[in-house]
Amino acid sequence: MQIMKKDFETKFTGWAFIVAAALLWLGWVLSNHHTGEYIVASDFDKIGESVWYWIWMYRVHIFGWVTMSIALFSLVSITARNPFRVLILPGAGMAIVGSLTLALASAFYYNFGAAGVGATMGMSAEEVQIYMDGILSTNQYATCLVRFGRIFSGVGLILLGFAFVKWKMLSGWLSWFTVLLGLVAMCVILFIPNNFEVYRPIFHVKSLWLVAMGVTLLMKGINLPKAEA
Repeated sequence: MQIMKKDFETKFTGWAFIVAAALLWLGWVLSNHHTGEYIVASDFDKIGESVWYWIWMYRVHIFGWVTMSIALFSLVSITARNPFRVLILPGAGMAIVGSLTLALASAFYYNFGAAGVGATMGMSAEEVQIYMDGILSTNQYATCLVRFGRIFSGVGLILLGFAFVKWKMLSGWLSWFTVLLGLVAMCVILFIPNNFEVYRPIFHVKSLWLVAMGVTLLMKGINLPKAEA
């Protein structure tokens, strides 16, 4: 038996998805400079042109990942019951771990990008290279966090999507789109791991997915099977 849930809980969850999308996407799009896979010396000159603006846009972006985790936690709170918690819990859990991992990776780029502006000011080219060599291992570690965060998120979205499909919790197109988004995100990192530019369109699509989730929950709520004993 299917029951439609549309109340304060679904409204809060819906708005959380929409706010997450706004913070993630606007923080990225409005930033005056984007670093690549690794922070390089030329990034500091670009960031330094408007360092405080860059810092605040990165803060907005990072809180987007955090808010996405809040939205997923909220989704779990209204759906984690028999019989579909077997997919909802691991799916949302993996997506949350992925989002927070991406937040940590973003915090590295934010911290070292801003700190590097001051640290390299007035340095010679040789001194800048010594500084870059000093942060190389941390640079590589942050890149690994980005890859794992994207894969974890992809796996989580696949499981969530299958839960939506199996129990018809959301509209069919959005349910299958969730599965497809997770699959593409995971495969891009697995098979093209050394080209971050290839993944960037997926980030924009993920932002659209967050908006679609939020609008659907606000307008239609969510279909939930009758709880089983």
